[in-house]
Amino acid sequence: MTEQAEESLGGHIGILVNNAGTCYHAPSFEVTDDQWSSVFDLNVRALWKTSLAVGAGMCRRGSGSIVNIGSMSGLIVNRPQWQPAYNASKAAVHQLTKSLAVEWAPHGVRVNALAPGSTKTEMAPVDRPDLRRHWIDDCPQQRAALPEEIAPSVVFLASDAAGFITGSILVADGGYTAV
Repeated sequence: MTEQAEESLGGHIGILVNNAGTCYHAPSFEVTDDQWSSVFDLNVRALWKTSLAVGAGMCRRGSGSIVNIGSMSGLIVNRPQWQPAYNASKAAVHQLTKSLAVEWAPHGVRVNALAPGSTKTEMAPVDRPDLRRHWIDDCPQQRAALPEEIAPSVVFLASDAAGFITGSILVADGGYTAV
């Protein structure tokens, strides 16, 4: 995959955005081993493998920017829609981001993460009335984000405007984790 992308982009990849995720909403005693593994395989292991494949070329060239999509769920415990595997995996994404940032900074590669809050997507049923009190009413901005409000933060972290930012987790959650 990396070789094909490099060829189609003229020889190298300058920016990588790791944006994949899956989640099971279930109390901890109901999460199966297969569900736990599938969440960690996509949310953490796939990010790890892609970062290594693309990051190797970035480190050789002495430049590059990686933006990992974490979640406010890596910072807080969602309730009442229990999702222990997702929360733990996104915390792992945040810590892996910091680890790679510190290791690869001397090679000119920046690694950051974005931790979005509740965002209106297929994966986040923000319109469910039974979750509104927890997802919307508890948020200081009293709403969920739209994907187009999250994207500019990714662009910023990937850009030269963030040239002195590495190892950071940028939280874009409407103030949810501030309270």
